[in-house]
Amino acid sequence: MGEAPLAQPLAARFGRGLPTLADRFDPRANSIGLLRMALAFAVLVAHCWPLALGRSMLGSSETMRQADVGKLAVYGFFVLSGFLITSSALRFSAPRYLWHRALRILPALWVCLLVTALVVAPAIAYYERGTLDGFWGHPQGPLQYLRANWLFAMDQWTISGILRDVPYGRGIESGGPVNGSLWTLRYEVLCYFMLAALAATAVLARARGAMVLLLLGVYGVIIEDFVRGDGLAVLPAKHGVLGPYPVVGTFEKHLVIYLTFAFLLGAVAKLYAHRVPMTGWLAALAAVGVAVTARVGGFYVVGVPLLAFLLLYLAVGLPRWLHSIGRKRDYSYGVYIYAFPVQQVVALLIGVRYGFVTYLAVSSAGTLVLAALSWHLVERPAMSLKDVVVPMPLRRGDGSPAGADFGPERATRAGVSATDAPAPPAVAAPALQPVEVQG
Repeated sequence: MGEAPLAQPLAARFGRGLPTLADRFDPRANSIGLLRMALAFAVLVAHCWPLALGRSMLGSSETMRQADVGKLAVYGFFVLSGFLITSSALRFSAPRYLWHRALRILPALWVCLLVTALVVAPAIAYYERGTLDGFWGHPQGPLQYLRANWLFAMDQWTISGILRDVPYGRGIESGGPVNGSLWTLRYEVLCYFMLAALAATAVLARARGAMVLLLLGVYGVIIEDFVRGDGLAVLPAKHGVLGPYPVVGTFEKHLVIYLTFAFLLGAVAKLYAHRVPMTGWLAALAAVGVAVTARVGGFYVVGVPLLAFLLLYLAVGLPRWLHSIGRKRDYSYGVYIYAFPVQQVVALLIGVRYGFVTYLAVSSAGTLVLAALSWHLVERPAMSLKDVVVPMPLRRGDGSPAGADFGPERATRAGVSATDAPAPPAVAAPALQPVEVQG
């Protein structure tokens, strides 16, 4: 790619103009789809340790619990989500933007909850007990599970006391979590509403500096946590809770702060793409920085911003033959919502009896099949309704390129990924963790 027509201040400090993110990012040809799939499967792999072996997440001990593989995937997803969805918030009116987000998340989530509660859970109960007596009328039964979780609150994690004999269920009297992966949904949706408010008040389009100030304000809290911590390997400090609120439940303040920070890194990178230098040697330095901070300390204050830069570089710097992955068929959301229950079922049926690799292979295959079905039967048809009910015009005058907020057909014509799926999590809700796998 050629250099930017206008020399950027940051690039000038290196003595010459450097290509920027705006120069190199092509909405018709990028590797974000591949990265999302890689991050989704990274979560699945990381979950194998607690779900199959009853151990801490992959990489937890090596990084002093700062940056296990699950956490890296979580923060990576929030960065990419912030980058992509900011385009959508700029391009569309707030109601239409929220309509698109609802279509992208809710139909597939509802089908997953129904399948889990009405098919998977009773099958597990019958396998474990040889009967369904007491299953449907249990105080934490399947209907209660649906009612508690239909709008991402995830206030009920188990169903009728099942999954007590799997590694990630032992020690939990009420039963093991059926789908612990869904806890990040409420935080992702919170970021969506934040962007909607900023777009509705014209902050995104006309006062973008306020986004930088917001990012710095959140970053200041993270720096303060680090300074007050003991040593370099400082984990997010507890800041209490927000709520409980009707329908959506309770938010952990530290998760709001730290996940919003990652989301804002992506959003600000999108808004100031013309000022973000994007070269291979800077990405190499970022990769080294992520590894060092994960191993030694300072991951949240230094490593997360470097991780954001590295992912954005990979989105534009990977070979072009990888750009088609995930553009027309994005299974990453399906992997996110189905991997955990599939892994719990496999842990129940065979565990690691035939070896860890077999457990991983069977879990991956089962998850991919359900993710594909979710995409073709639920997600893609749902997105075809994007112009129904909320037929509002596009925003005008902001000069924003198309985001990834299109239905499949239009996305194919525009060359943009059709999917802004939410981020997969590290694992289960903190209150339910029988092993040390903090998210």
